[in-house]
Amino acid sequence: MQHPSDILFEKHMTTLSSLCFKQARIAKQKIYQRKLKKWQRRLLNVQQAYYHQNRRAIIVFEGWDASGKGGAIRRVTERLDPRGFQVHPIGAPSQEEQGKHYLYRFQTRLPSPGKIAIFDRSWYGRVLVERIEGFASKPEWQRAYQEINEYERMLTDDNARIIKIFLHISPEEQLKRFSERLGNPVKRWKLTEEDIRNRQRWPEYEQAINQMFKYTSTQTSPWHPIAADHKWYARLEVLKHIVKTMEQGVDLSPPLVNQDVLIAARQHLGLDV
Repeated sequence: MQHPSDILFEKHMTTLSSLCFKQARIAKQKIYQRKLKKWQRRLLNVQQAYYHQNRRAIIVFEGWDASGKGGAIRRVTERLDPRGFQVHPIGAPSQEEQGKHYLYRFQTRLPSPGKIAIFDRSWYGRVLVERIEGFASKPEWQRAYQEINEYERMLTDDNARIIKIFLHISPEEQLKRFSERLGNPVKRWKLTEEDIRNRQRWPEYEQAINQMFKYTSTQTSPWHPIAADHKWYARLEVLKHIVKTMEQGVDLSPPLVNQDVLIAARQHLGLDV
């Protein structure tokens, strides 16, 4: 009888304070653009391999407000085949979803074989915003750590690859980005009252984030926090981590040409292939 895999936690606990902002920079735009194209090409190759091998990937983005999740996701997806991925921006649950288990609305958004699902915020809201804002009771968010670990184990046992990224910025950088948004009519809509209120509870959120790392960073689905004060650096780190994680144990060589296609090309197109 086949049993579920063991849930094993990472040996070295990740914390926000372990990140260094000073070295997390890229000096020149030319360097950034060159590396961006390189990693985007590699990601496209990985996407094609996942498609041909019916593999599934689930990419989870969490981070502070204004930490650059949207910009990072755009760089991840802009060179991909649009038929092979879907981005799910997660907000407050609908009235119908509120009457169901909190994982229900994520279960309905999981990728089919050969596809990639990208979550802009995720089920981790249970142990972050729902915890801090009181939308979940203490027993509810405390037992969510085990529920989430079991949920992700179920997905990885079913051969889905889960990649979890947290974009970390300093309070000073967040204030700067909030100010820029208020001063830019095109971006002003991005700043909400909720963003401003959340900032007032920074220490509580930081504690919740570190506990999330501690209790849900498993060996099969580890958290990868990124110092994101510098957007170029953060976007490249996101791409590199996704590519390297998705490539593990995957045959990236192009698939063989279908023999029926070759025969049809000779007969109907006159091609010597």
